[in-house]
Amino acid sequence: MSKAVFIASSHSSYKDSRGEVYHFPNSYLSRVARVVGDWAIFYQGRRGGETGYYSVQRVEKVVPDPVDDSRSYAVLDRGSELSFERPVPRFRPDGTPYETGLPLSRGSNTSSVRIISEADFAAIISEGLREETSPDALPRSGPLDEPRLIVPQNQSIPGFASPDQQAFLPMPGEIRPLVLSSRAFRDRAFSRQVKRAYAGRCAMSGLELRNGGGRPEVEAAHIMSVEARGPDTVRNGIALSGTVHWMFDRGLVSVDEDHGLLIAKDSVASEIADRLLVPDRRLVLPPNPAHQPHQSYFKWHRENCFKG
Repeated sequence: MSKAVFIASSHSSYKDSRGEVYHFPNSYLSRVARVVGDWAIFYQGRRGGETGYYSVQRVEKVVPDPVDDSRSYAVLDRGSELSFERPVPRFRPDGTPYETGLPLSRGSNTSSVRIISEADFAAIISEGLREETSPDALPRSGPLDEPRLIVPQNQSIPGFASPDQQAFLPMPGEIRPLVLSSRAFRDRAFSRQVKRAYAGRCAMSGLELRNGGGRPEVEAAHIMSVEARGPDTVRNGIALSGTVHWMFDRGLVSVDEDHGLLIAKDSVASEIADRLLVPDRRLVLPPNPAHQPHQSYFKWHRENCFKG
């Protein structure tokens, strides 16, 4: 198995479905086959709006395109997708490319699928998942310690006598896939990104509440649940106050195709809705379009959770 970079473009003729399938010409088939069971980092340039390496996801399998025998699909493990804390640019601070040996233009620089070394994968992951601190991303409670390396129960890492005492970054390249699969680490990274995207404001009440230390009251809610293999990406998250988060998870409120708020009939009294939800009953969206929720996740929530 090998790690790779997949180039995504919102302007191409390929039928990618972000987080689900990656569409590619069969000239890359042998490369993509090497990545099955392993991780791919996604890259998008300025035309697509991401301006760099922006997420990582595991490749499940490759299947032929049923209508075009010159193309195939890489089927992605939806629940493994993890957004980076920030897009990583092509070049390191010293001016060299993160992908060792990648030319400035032409040649392999134009390849849609590029196999990368474990060292290059580790460098991009370390930079993309480096914790970005800001008041909006602070946890509601608990210590504000340095980020920790979370090791799944009953597993150990050579050279780490006390894993819970170690800083997350930098970390040895061979343990990065282990950390990428850690629920505790993914939850913290997801929470920071969602709360930062909404500037600490509840998307349904419109309130921005903070304690004396500046910590926001909001929580990061998955739209498509983790149990349903919902990804840990900003576009599958909304920032909600504790009470509204409880209501959303239990299907008492949801969101329609036009970002209007839906309230379950006979479940939420009108006076309660008036006190908890924004007067215009419209979801408060992040200012950055790239961070706004994807409608496919709300569709899942309406069909599988909402009690309306």
